[in-house]
Amino acid sequence: MMNAKQVVVLPYDSNWEQDFIKIRDEIKPALNDLALKIEHVGSTSVKGLSAKPIIDIDVVIRDYTVFDKAIACLEKIGYTHEGDLGIKGREAFKYVGKQHLRKHHLYVCPQDSPELKRHIAFRDYLRNHPEAVKEYSDIKEKGAELYPYDMDKYMEYKSAVIEKIYKMI
Repeated sequence: MMNAKQVVVLPYDSNWEQDFIKIRDEIKPALNDLALKIEHVGSTSVKGLSAKPIIDIDVVIRDYTVFDKAIACLEKIGYTHEGDLGIKGREAFKYVGKQHLRKHHLYVCPQDSPELKRHIAFRDYLRNHPEAVKEYSDIKEKGAELYPYDMDKYMEYKSAVIEKIYKMI
């Protein structure tokens, strides 16, 4: 299926860390003590890694007993719960009207979520293995070049490298 959105992969930008901090600093006070941690995950969280310029954020909560409170807190600052979008242990939120922030994906995960653990392990592996960063950057750039308007094909193209990294973790 063709996706009309363009697949844009950019070289690492040191501003992404500051972009994450701005988003975190807006979310943290709204959640009070519900957020145990707010993690910068995904490709923008790894120095030197090419990425789509979208910040991925995992808000870590104790467990689902506090999830309804987290939804209510996030709604007050413009986020709407979208469900798990087919990935158990990771609840997605969308937003409108946040032009002052870099485009981002916001997820809320219980601290024992396998998906959260995967995100952190993947990020930390890449942060400590520059050769994997180079390989993953190259495949992402090539995939965006080969499939500039087909996100599914782009994802498929880079999946072998992702699986290889997961086996190393």
